[in-house]
Amino acid sequence: MALAASVASLITLNPMSQPLQQHHVRDLLTSYFWSGDAIRSRSVSDVLLSGALDVPMPPARLTTDWKKELASRLELEPGDVEALPLARARVRWPDYKHCVQAVSEWIRTLGLPELLAQSDVALMACRGARYHHDGAQYGSAAFCNLFLSEDRGLDLHFPATGRRIPLSRGTVVIFDTGQPHAVIQRSSSGFNKADFPPELDCTQVFLTWELPIEDAQVARALGVVFDIAPQAALQLTEEQVWLNGAPAMVCPDTGQWLAP
Repeated sequence: MALAASVASLITLNPMSQPLQQHHVRDLLTSYFWSGDAIRSRSVSDVLLSGALDVPMPPARLTTDWKKELASRLELEPGDVEALPLARARVRWPDYKHCVQAVSEWIRTLGLPELLAQSDVALMACRGARYHHDGAQYGSAAFCNLFLSEDRGLDLHFPATGRRIPLSRGTVVIFDTGQPHAVIQRSSSGFNKADFPPELDCTQVFLTWELPIEDAQVARALGVVFDIAPQAALQLTEEQVWLNGAPAMVCPDTGQWLAP
């Protein structure tokens, strides 16, 4: 109490002095994306929506088909993310509609409209994933991913926020495509190729939908603000993500932003 009184007395006796304030300077990310025929600017959200859904295990003949596809055609290397043929998979996947229904119901609990039917969908596979963002191709979208593989000790990691989502069958996430992310070993702090040796089954298969970022409810749920850099947007002819007013790239091993 005496110490507190002394400090208060000093402040009173020196009216010009002010207590030091610590300012946390937050990096400003700007996504430039196609909106119709024009490039538009927006903020990049650090909001991550996630859940765990009860979805059926894909049938054995389908997972066998995926393994053959991955081994013979895609030949996934550590860090690779590639597309699997969805149309062929749906023929052998009677529970596909139940997976879509589960995600649709989850989205409605978030107060979002039914968007899956009108959104582009793809079936993807990864053997881990290097740190990257998808704002250079999908800046007009938020991703909604449903993971279909069992828990193989992998996390979806967002380094800017420190969030890690353990991946297992039924894990569902919605996030901004401009936010850097990776799929890494649960025991690792970054992406390391050595964490994915050939003898280790660490492939994750997932469905991904492109939710329109300009949908008012999607933007509201993620806290996206539009037209934050209109003059810069007028000068651009392709989608990209800028850091603090300048182009930047993501380190594939750590997820940190780097000057180009």
